[in-house]
Amino acid sequence: MLHQPPPAVTQWDTAVRACIVFTVLGAVFEGVHETADQWFQASRDAVNKGRYGDETVLRDGSPASPEDIADPLVWTMSATTLGRISAARHVLCYGAVQTVATVAVTRALGLRIRPAALAAGAAINLGTHLAIDRRLPLMRLAAVLGKGEYVKTCTVVRSEGKGADQAGPGTALFALDQALHRGIGVAAAAVSAVLAARASR
Repeated sequence: MLHQPPPAVTQWDTAVRACIVFTVLGAVFEGVHETADQWFQASRDAVNKGRYGDETVLRDGSPASPEDIADPLVWTMSATTLGRISAARHVLCYGAVQTVATVAVTRALGLRIRPAALAAGAAINLGTHLAIDRRLPLMRLAAVLGKGEYVKTCTVVRSEGKGADQAGPGTALFALDQALHRGIGVAAAAVSAVLAARASR
């Protein structure tokens, strides 16, 4: 019996595979986003990830006393360093949840996507997530795009006697943050889908 060569992969086959992968990844990225971004985010990271400043603080963000600073056993840092650490820790956790969900869903559906294709989408999601969650790049982007007044006006007062919160849930900055994460998720899914389809040729 003669061995039949496998059928050639057509451009249509590649396009269909890309659409399937894009749809699945887009659904996973969107569906897991809130869970990873809110439920799996540590409270300390949510509070401190946007911190900036030269003042010396403790790991929980509270001001460090002169005694704390002098004590070699007490870990102190600048507010900016705390912000960077908190944002990085949150993004690593977010990425872990998203990656586990992505692999679980694609495997359950019988999709075998090359790790390089998945890694490309993850790099886009996580790299931009880190920049957005540091707040200052997001605020600068909002100002450039004419959203500065929106960000400044749509704030929330969470408890009596305290100033307005400009970044948390219910604020314009938070809405812009979530919208940008989701939009970038679409781009990340598209990049992964294109790379996965090319690899299957």
